[in-house]
Amino acid sequence: MLPLKEKDKPLVQKLLSAGCCARCVLRFCCIGVQAAYRQPYQDILKEIQAFISDEENNKPQDAAVADPTVDPPSKKMKLDVAEADGQSEGDASAHLVTSQQSDPEAEESHVCVACLGILQEYSGRSHAVKVSEAVKKENYKFDTMVLSVSLPAQLCVREHSLWLHVKKEVRQKSMALDKDDVAQVKEAFKWVMQGLVARELGGVAVFTKSAFEIGVEFTHPETDADCHFLAGACPDCFKPTKTKQSVFTRMAVVKALEKITDAKFLKHYPCPPARPSTKCSHQDIQCLHASVFVAGRYNKFCRSLPQTPWVIDGERRMESSVEELIGTPLLSAFRANGFNFSSSGREDVDVRTLGNGRPFAVELLNPHQSRLTKVEMKQLQQTVNESTEKIRVRDLQIVTREDMGRLKEGEEEKTKQYTALVWTQKAIAKEDITFIDDIKELTIDQKTPLRVLHRRVLAVRQRVIHNMSTRFIDPHHFHLGLKTQAGTYIKEFVHGDFGRTKPNMCQLLETDTDILELDVESVDVDWPPAIPE
Repeated sequence: MLPLKEKDKPLVQKLLSAGCCARCVLRFCCIGVQAAYRQPYQDILKEIQAFISDEENNKPQDAAVADPTVDPPSKKMKLDVAEADGQSEGDASAHLVTSQQSDPEAEESHVCVACLGILQEYSGRSHAVKVSEAVKKENYKFDTMVLSVSLPAQLCVREHSLWLHVKKEVRQKSMALDKDDVAQVKEAFKWVMQGLVARELGGVAVFTKSAFEIGVEFTHPETDADCHFLAGACPDCFKPTKTKQSVFTRMAVVKALEKITDAKFLKHYPCPPARPSTKCSHQDIQCLHASVFVAGRYNKFCRSLPQTPWVIDGERRMESSVEELIGTPLLSAFRANGFNFSSSGREDVDVRTLGNGRPFAVELLNPHQSRLTKVEMKQLQQTVNESTEKIRVRDLQIVTREDMGRLKEGEEEKTKQYTALVWTQKAIAKEDITFIDDIKELTIDQKTPLRVLHRRVLAVRQRVIHNMSTRFIDPHHFHLGLKTQAGTYIKEFVHGDFGRTKPNMCQLLETDTDILELDVESVDVDWPPAIPE
């Protein structure tokens, strides 16, 4: 039984006379019981017909024939269930005909004036099968789902018109009814369809927030112009943007309807809305899986490998990069549409990263495969390592979006350790560099290096070198070990960058110095968690 009450009868009659479908009648009667909408459409229609018939049968006979030219709502609701004619479930169940079936010209459109057919033609098992088949073709792997719906903006205008149409009736009957209590088309559609689609997909769980989203979009070209009068009435609500094809977005229309007065609305738009001759058009099903994040650490053993693709003036300078060597196998394994690579800092193209490696994370966009077992992740790590000798990854694992914040903590707050091969212009002895080992917590001022000035703002950054150590090689070369604050420019500290870094190694040794090789020995970020080999 539908949860309709005696007080709802005049409202039901008014809505039916205006051309509302059975489910929209329930919406405007503020029925929030989801089970009522999930019944087959023809069953809802029959119950409403019986509900109205009771009212008609209880009327005095003279009142019933007072106006012989007007058919009662119960007569207008006669159900055409001619399924034998090959109509779809929605067509057969939704078609309301008048008593004048013998006269085709007298037959009115059966498309709902409120939902434009969405809750008639597209809210049943037959359409759920079509949606699920489209999803299956995309070959996603998922355990939960949520259905999202994109509706034509003009539905808001039509709903507003219908609300004004019934508001007078509501006030006359002293009924407690508010526009915000009317169930939205989107809600009713999801109440009906989410469970049906989930069942067709093998019984996946339906969550309000799910990583996997099935997008259903409807358009209705016939009534596109329904919104246009609002641009003149509320011009400040409709501002063109570069990203939107039309100014008549759903949000803009809703905003305009909140501002416009009832009198002004009724001056420009019919109440109730005109009956459409066509139903909504259903666009392609869009599937989208939330990003999957994979983290790990990488070592770089090559001095001619950039971290990201190196393109200068539109020309690629090196054939590969750390990003591509790691991201491409992950892209394939998760069957994603693309990826974004990020890391805790970055090394120059000629700098190696040794030790436990540098933490990194890859965001995989719209992955069709969202989960891999620990064994599969281990195999994926092996695949990356066997594909090249230039890099090696370890601790490969799936992490959450929230975990990604840990990655950036190391860029400025943590410490890093380096080994540099230093050249000196003046010949030195071992004793000449031992004093460097005793220097602790050396504060340096670094003006933005000339080599990165094209991509970083000009500023003076203060950094701390916590300690240093030296290993003599010959009169013109020694190894310099450093433990520094993250973000320190090591090359510039060694050669001075024309005095832009102060103090620098040139000043400390009182001779020109330069850096020949640099290795990152450690990035002191305790993330992601280590995975035993």
